[in-house]
Amino acid sequence: MKFGKRLKQHVQETLPGWRDMYLNYKDLKKLVRLISSSLEYGKSEDEFVYLLNNEIEKFNMFFMEQEEDFIIRHKELQQRITRANKSEPLSEGECEEEMAKIRKDIVDFHGEMVLLINYSNINYTGMAKILKKYDKRTGGLLRLPFIQKVLEQPFFTTELISKLVKECETIIDELFPTVVVAEEMNEAAITMVGEGIFRNTIAALMTMKEIRKGSSTQSHFSLPALNLPDTELIRSCQLNSPISII
Repeated sequence: MKFGKRLKQHVQETLPGWRDMYLNYKDLKKLVRLISSSLEYGKSEDEFVYLLNNEIEKFNMFFMEQEEDFIIRHKELQQRITRANKSEPLSEGECEEEMAKIRKDIVDFHGEMVLLINYSNINYTGMAKILKKYDKRTGGLLRLPFIQKVLEQPFFTTELISKLVKECETIIDELFPTVVVAEEMNEAAITMVGEGIFRNTIAALMTMKEIRKGSSTQSHFSLPALNLPDTELIRSCQLNSPISII
């Protein structure tokens, strides 16, 4: 599947509030075609770079807002777990009910963080591909210096989110029986209705696997291959065992 179609499909499958935050690949591709047929490369290149910089600013603002929210939510979940474990002032039944809510919330939280890592992956890949098209069609040399700039941007820096993902997986493994989590996630997989985080997370992992698989078109601009069989992709969402996703 071509990248443009894959991006469009992914945007349709992600959370509704995120859909306007992805790379405007279609319009950038149209602009590259217009520039390649124009004789005013200098002026057109300035417009192209301006639009790319606007996209980067959009990515950074969205990514940092989500990252800040995730840090807050992570602390809140830890506090809720501590209170529930103390069982005071909650009764035993209330404690079990609260832990069930925490389990659902932390699974959803994990899924949203996977979506954000994928957000970084797919927007970086789109940038690399549109710059490759530009250089190929115009004879320009934008790709290398611009990608070097992208690599320094906040939206490309996913170490903190990856750390929180692993911590969530550790919490699930420590606090909740694996079989219980698996049963609940299998039930979610069967229903997959509406805009459920589980379905969105599966779609994100499949997208990451696709855009990061080894191929004849791989270069030093490409993200590392993600060689996970589908069964492991499902398991990573179920949180049965930690799996590196970047």
